[in-house]
Amino acid sequence: MAASRLPLLLLLAVAAGRHALPAAGSDAHPGYDDGAEDTCGVPAAAGRMEEYGGGRILDITHAYRADLPEFAPGAVTGPVVRLKDSMANGSICNLSELKMHCHTGTHVDAPGHINQGHFAAGLDVDKLDLDLLNGPTLLVDTPRNTNITAKAMESLNIPKGVRRVLFRTLNTDRKLMWKKGGDLSYVGFTEDGAQWLVDNTDINLVGIDYLSVAAYDHLITAHVVFFKFPNIILVEGLKLDDVKAGIYMLHCLPLRLVGSEGSPIRTDGVTVIELNIILVEGLKLDDVKAGIYMLHCLPLRLVGSEGSPIRCILIK
Repeated sequence: MAASRLPLLLLLAVAAGRHALPAAGSDAHPGYDDGAEDTCGVPAAAGRMEEYGGGRILDITHAYRADLPEFAPGAVTGPVVRLKDSMANGSICNLSELKMHCHTGTHVDAPGHINQGHFAAGLDVDKLDLDLLNGPTLLVDTPRNTNITAKAMESLNIPKGVRRVLFRTLNTDRKLMWKKGGDLSYVGFTEDGAQWLVDNTDINLVGIDYLSVAAYDHLITAHVVFFKFPNIILVEGLKLDDVKAGIYMLHCLPLRLVGSEGSPIRTDGVTVIELNIILVEGLKLDDVKAGIYMLHCLPLRLVGSEGSPIRCILIK
């Protein structure tokens, strides 16, 4: 890139960022009190947001909280974040640690989750296709009186060429992801619904609004259909409560957990560039050329934590 073009490109990037409606507060924490200087306090801590950039960035990830439902009747996640070192107790910094399994809350399934052959072959979350996990996505409302059967799939009239679809079901209406404890009466894909999707669409990313994409009575059989070949990614536990059906740019980044069949994620629907100042440490920049990129950097929704593991990608 010619040096003379760099100022112009920077100007364009800043201008694009300013198209977003500014939220009150600091860049890194929009809930932070405008009048505050170096101390947040209780008022700022109350500002936990679900939309950013004037509603153009929609967070569709559930926060990792203690009362998040688990996949068992009445079960909850329990404490996710524990403050291991505390400045209040004399430590030089606050340092939290995580305790949760890899399919907690909003998460992604790799093909090895159900298929032992794929697992043995090393098809873990670290090898999932980032091109598939990020891109134009269709959000649809499914028929509310049924699981996602072949008939229900056919009724949605999803056109060929659509690769990513988020399915909003009765689970969202019933607020199942907000209930304390798992509920096995959730809506999901039946075996024939999964087979219809595989046979009649080009969908490679399937998202749903509860902990499993497969209905409980088809828990294994529907997963087996999806994961017969390692070309479908399942995103489960999405927060679709206040999002309109339509087309979005999806950003979905699992952690780089080598050897794992699943990963917690941070997922959003994005329609605008937003430029903020936040410290990101430990980046892998070995083979990246200097220049201007589109950065996607999504921390986990760890309530009460002062830091988070992340997945960061650069798009040319």
